[in-house]
Amino acid sequence: MAMALLAVGCLSVCAAPGDGRSLYVSKLGDNSDGQTWATAFTTIQAALDAVPEGGGTRIVVRPDTYMEANLSPAHRGAAGAYDELVGDVDGALGSGTAGRVVIDSGDPSRGFKSYDWWGPIRATVQGWSPEHTAPTFSAIEWDRWLLKGLYVTGGDGGLMWDLAGRIEPFTVVVEDCVSIGRAFGGGVASSLSRPDEPVTFRRCHLWALDWWGDTAGGYVRVENDAMPDGPDVVFEDCTLVGPQCALKGGNFGFHTYSRVKLARCRLIVLNFSQPVGTPTKGIIQSVQSGKYLHVDLEDCTLMGYKVFGVIVEGGTEGEIGYSTKGDVRAYVQFQQDVPPGFFRLAGWPVEAFDSLMPPAPPDGKPKPAARELVYRDMCELGPVIWHGKLAHLECHRPAGGGEAKDYYLILRDVASGGELARFAEGYSLASAIVSGGALYVYASRFAPDGWNDVTLFESSDLVHWTSKVVIEQENENLFNSSVCKGPDGYVMAYESSDPAYPAFTVKFARSRDLRAWTKVEGVAFGRNRYTACPCIRWSDGWFYLLYAEHRAPRHYYQTYIARSRDLRSWELSSANPILGEQGIDEGIDASDPELAEVDGRTLVYFAVGDQLTWMNIKREVHDMPLGKYLAWWFRREPVPDKGSGDAPAPHAVP
Repeated sequence: MAMALLAVGCLSVCAAPGDGRSLYVSKLGDNSDGQTWATAFTTIQAALDAVPEGGGTRIVVRPDTYMEANLSPAHRGAAGAYDELVGDVDGALGSGTAGRVVIDSGDPSRGFKSYDWWGPIRATVQGWSPEHTAPTFSAIEWDRWLLKGLYVTGGDGGLMWDLAGRIEPFTVVVEDCVSIGRAFGGGVASSLSRPDEPVTFRRCHLWALDWWGDTAGGYVRVENDAMPDGPDVVFEDCTLVGPQCALKGGNFGFHTYSRVKLARCRLIVLNFSQPVGTPTKGIIQSVQSGKYLHVDLEDCTLMGYKVFGVIVEGGTEGEIGYSTKGDVRAYVQFQQDVPPGFFRLAGWPVEAFDSLMPPAPPDGKPKPAARELVYRDMCELGPVIWHGKLAHLECHRPAGGGEAKDYYLILRDVASGGELARFAEGYSLASAIVSGGALYVYASRFAPDGWNDVTLFESSDLVHWTSKVVIEQENENLFNSSVCKGPDGYVMAYESSDPAYPAFTVKFARSRDLRAWTKVEGVAFGRNRYTACPCIRWSDGWFYLLYAEHRAPRHYYQTYIARSRDLRSWELSSANPILGEQGIDEGIDASDPELAEVDGRTLVYFAVGDQLTWMNIKREVHDMPLGKYLAWWFRREPVPDKGSGDAPAPHAVP
């Protein structure tokens, strides 16, 4: 065991981009060869398919959510040279960001997918049920793999390997993972063990969600003819949780032996029913007969209705073999016995219960001094400094449909809450900029068939207004726009539904005086994906563009940042998204970004909601000037954006 893990550790230290032994997975990659972060595969399965024979390959995954199920590598690892699947949760491996690497095996449009054998790890048995018609598939190809830093959920099993009748020696090492499944949090079945390389879970949180049938936080079924002298499976510093049991061994119809070691673990069962109700059979369970399971416990705490149990009625739970070493404690229902070797707890084990939830990883992003709700029932808002004071340009429009009179703009003084101006009936999706004592507001005109043109509303006194169309739509609708002062006049970014591209796209225009605008022909940002709601700024030689990305198949809208020196060649921050992990009142949306600097602090406005029925405006306040805030996102190596610039569009949408 020590020799094999030593080789794995060396690989983690030595492998580097482009060395041929590392493959990279990132939603920001171009999905070509996986050899670098820029050329990374965009799915985990693509990287698994590219793993060569012989072991010693490491797959590094950028923090993000990957809607993938039934994963299987092309090849096994090797003795002394395990293959690895590692989440770059702290950014130490070069992804440019930090956070959770989530593998969600649920249905991308309908959520949690509870179905036998459906989960993160591919395995199935033909004929298991009438629906299981595909050929039997074993998880044996995961032999001698190490998995680290993953958050796995959404399916029937978590990190659960079933060899589906192969019954061969098998080893997998799982470290620092969260693994959640309907039936199993993690485990192994239908395998043989290697005495010097046991299956090992370290510092993991393993959750089962179901109380019915075959379920456990950790499940073990090794096909030994007799009880071995050493463990088949080891859990170290783990939390095993389930409503039925924390650890289970065996299954109906199997008469084979399994041995498990638990060191410094918390085993928690969420069923404390009364005896007359439906209590759990035990925190640790053997399915048929106690003699088929042996557990060695060292410095562990157990919580649940009772310690040991057998599923089959009349089963011999007293035959479950066990040993205790060090501090082994049990908190059980007061009428239940505690076996010899366990210290009975009378008080609630607060520390053990606190371990239910894993600690949140760092997200690698600047922490705002405040994150606050600014407006309810509003989607677009533009901050602007008017006569030295912060004002909000409110874009009023109904949730859907309505008449022209329902669409209008209000400029409101933030300090007093007073209305400074109400204008532009029939218009919304607006932004503003102040120059030479005048306010320039750019808005799109509402019509029942879509949003039209970009119109300028100009005033020096907020009473008298002039208006003119400055960007005429072509074969498209025009939506949000944003304007900034650059090195040679002004630049506008505006959102288009140009049918030459698959989704919303950002185009650009230039002006010397904020009144006459010339389109930058042949240039579009985000030609190959959803890029909407632009906010453009200029700082220290760069144009910075904040915009909304639709994260499919995971249905979320997040705010990304990109930068360019010429509006043609763009690069994405490797720390993206800059907004997107929604709080309890933020729905699935973090879009429509806007920026302002006030007293040396950066204000970041954005919309939250469900993109269908409600939207609110929130604001982050960062204790740094705007230029520093924008540059912060590019302190690490950026990623080239091959879906932008002035190259031909990838395809036309009819």
